[in-house]
Amino acid sequence: MDWHDLLLSKHSCARVLVAASAGVAVSILVSGCNPAGSQPFPGMPPPEVTVVTVQPKNEAVSFEYTGQLAGYREVEVRARVSGILLKRNFAEGSTVAKGQSMYDIDPVPFESALARADADFAGAEARLAQARRNAERLKPLIASKAASQKDLDDAVSAEQIAEADMKAARARLNDAKLNIVYTKVEAPIAGVAGRSQRSEGTLVSGPEVLLTSIVQVDPIYVNFGIPEAEQLKLQREADSGRLVLPRDRKFLVSVRMADGSAYPRVGRMSFSDVRVSERTGTTDTRAELPNPEARLRPGQFVRVTLSGANRPNAMLVPQRAVLEGPKGKFVYIVNAESKVESRPVEVGEWAGDAWVINNGLAAGDKVVVDGVMKIGPGAPVRIADPNAPKGPPGGSGVKGGVKPGADSAADSKGGAPAAPAAPKTDAAKSDGKSAAAAPSKS
Repeated sequence: MDWHDLLLSKHSCARVLVAASAGVAVSILVSGCNPAGSQPFPGMPPPEVTVVTVQPKNEAVSFEYTGQLAGYREVEVRARVSGILLKRNFAEGSTVAKGQSMYDIDPVPFESALARADADFAGAEARLAQARRNAERLKPLIASKAASQKDLDDAVSAEQIAEADMKAARARLNDAKLNIVYTKVEAPIAGVAGRSQRSEGTLVSGPEVLLTSIVQVDPIYVNFGIPEAEQLKLQREADSGRLVLPRDRKFLVSVRMADGSAYPRVGRMSFSDVRVSERTGTTDTRAELPNPEARLRPGQFVRVTLSGANRPNAMLVPQRAVLEGPKGKFVYIVNAESKVESRPVEVGEWAGDAWVINNGLAAGDKVVVDGVMKIGPGAPVRIADPNAPKGPPGGSGVKGGVKPGADSAADSKGGAPAAPAAPKTDAAKSDGKSAAAAPSKS
């Protein structure tokens, strides 16, 4: 008999307490133990156990990780020109639209620059017109030998130089016009504005200075990592057919907040890095969730649940039915002869309050769930009727925990029940008579 058979053996013990009338209590302990698997006492029924019949079924599988929310797009708002901030046109933390004016930079210096550029462009345009007229006048003189070829070449070159000057002046004019536009700093995307990093009256030195940031939160990203060991395990189970993953591994994604509440909307995985992080040993993974009410905020930590996979023909048994022995995990099953057998099993993952059994059980096996402390290998048992009504808490036929007919006498002051009187032998009876007949001595 194995040690766990001894540990789970059934013990039958009886105690008899004899109290003498003189107040001297004598305790006699009579005990007898029946090892598990032995036949019950004659006339006693076999112990009753509760079983579950194993049947394969498709079981949905989910995986849970820790994740952090991030904005769908996060951009920095910077000025494109240098100048003095005149006005902030948004409320910090509010929603802004794409193209909305966020800051005004003093436009006066840029208006002066625009006027100068406009004047330069007009002068370049006039010089180009003069150079073209000079070249046109020389062309008929060349035909009549009234002007040299060099004079014509110089006039054509002057026209080309004037045309280049006009192009440069036009570019400076366009830059001056853009600078006027850039004095109004606009939101590049729609989203939620962050805290302003600069206040009115501050000198902004162009793009080097961060003014604020905008985060788009609908949809919103949740970033998490999948450990390399778990990925390898999932791949092995998928290759063996014990696990079916969703197509392209586009798991459905749901999240739970820090207080345990579930976010009502479901998203999908959108990205999984091909590399494994050297720092964490995980694969960076990202999912996209709808967030129209902006309940989710960037930076929050959440519990991420991936669903969409399933285990075909999975064998499930309650966790309390799986025992641990020196050779590994095992269960007790009831065979066709209503006797107990020990069956080693290979367990997989938890599925709620049950174990997934990879090997060791077959469809139709009756696994003992309740009553394992009363049985052992080879013990005859009786399977309990799951539909049978349950008795009162004190047991069948018991009122207040006292069996009918039992001597439960106690004194009126709440004392302990009196011990049953010891049976008198013939010798005791004769001694009692002699003691009663003997005269008392004063």
